[in-house]
Amino acid sequence: MNSVQVYVCTTCRTADEPLEPRDQRAGARLFVALTTHAGSSFEIIAVECLSVCKKPCTVSFAAPGKWTYVYGDLPADTSAHTLLAGAELYAASVDGLIPWKLRPDALKKGVVARVPPLQVSDTSLQG
Repeated sequence: MNSVQVYVCTTCRTADEPLEPRDQRAGARLFVALTTHAGSSFEIIAVECLSVCKKPCTVSFAAPGKWTYVYGDLPADTSAHTLLAGAELYAASVDGLIPWKLRPDALKKGVVARVPPLQVSDTSLQG
């Protein structure tokens, strides 16, 4: 299993999309496109909500020891290849920080959040 996880909000929908059917929402379509083109390079994970409803579609890149990024305002039907290129850059980075000049434009404009790596400590060693 690859350590890079790409989370895709499958409940994302554009303002003009109906609530049902859920599997035809923009986020669900983006998830299908990513899983179709990703091969085994990344673990593509569908999630119910990333709480960025005002900026559909939303995805997140995460990996152990790396910064986590959340991106929004991604067109469902044309973003898969751009996101996979960004995920390649993310995977190649030591800490998850993709140099600004190397980022695809959608990842420059669509940054919603950058979250520091989880700091894990062994509390059993503390007295």
